Amino acid sequence: MFARMTIVSVIACTAAALTAIDASSLGGPEFFLPLDDAAQVAARNVSVKAVDYRGSPALEVRRLVSGAAPDIDTFAFVPSFDFHNGTIEIELAGSPLPDAPPGARGFVGVVFRVQTSDGSFATEGIYVRPTNGRAEDQVRRNHSTQYFAYPGYDFARLRREAPGQYESYVDLSPGEWTPVRIEVKDNTARLFVGDASQPALIVNDLKHGPDAHGSVGLYVDNGTDGHFRKLRVRRTN
Repeated sequence: MFARMTIVSVIACTAAALTAIDASSLGGPEFFLPLDDAAQVAARNVSVKAVDYRGSPALEVRRLVSGAAPDIDTFAFVPSFDFHNGTIEIELAGSPLPDAPPGARGFVGVVFRVQTSDGSFATEGIYVRPTNGRAEDQVRRNHSTQYFAYPGYDFARLRREAPGQYESYVDLSPGEWTPVRIEVKDNTARLFVGDASQPALIVNDLKHGPDAHGSVGLYVDNGTDGHFRKLRVRRTN
C-alpha cells in the first residue's frame, strides 16, 4: 500500500502528499495531521514510512545522509503549508539505532518556518536528545534540548559562541512517546515538554528573524530511530 512506501525525494512525493491532505484546511488557523500516512509529508534527506509504534499509528523518520554532520536539512515537512506565528504540538519518540555512532543521542524534534518555495530549505528547529535526559553526567543532562537554525547555526557554533543559551535540561526517556509544544511569536520560540506549564527552553533571537515563514516538519539527526504522531498547528498573527 502507498501508505507503507518510503519517501526518498521531495519531487517524487509532493504530488502524492497533496492528495492525502485536505487542501482547504491548509489555509485555516488550525491544522491537524494524525501522521498515520507517509503521503502526508514530503521528505528531505530522510526516509519516511507509516508504522505501528508502541501500539499507535505513527510515521517512522530516519536520516539518509551519511556522515555525522548535525543540524542540516534532514526532515519531513508538510507540503504547501505556511506558518509564521502560533503553536506547534506533536508527540515524538527518539532513540539511537542499533548501528548508531557512539555520539548518537536519539535526536528528534520539530522544524518550523521551513523555506520550501525558494528551494533553500532554510529553517528554524528545536530537538531533544532523549538519552541525555537521565544520564549520570550532569553536563550531558544540561544538553537535553537544543535550538538550531539551518543553514549556519548548528549546535556546535551556538554552544561555542553562547554556551548554555540555546540548550537546557528536561526529563526525557529514549523511545517513549513525549508530547512537546513549541510556541512561536516573531523572534521568540518556547519549548514545552510533557504537561509542563513552564518552558524548558526559550529562544529570544530566532536566527532567520521575526518575519520568516514557511512549513513545519519532523526532524531527525544522525543515528536516530524517530517516530512522530498527532501533529497539530494553530496559527496566529
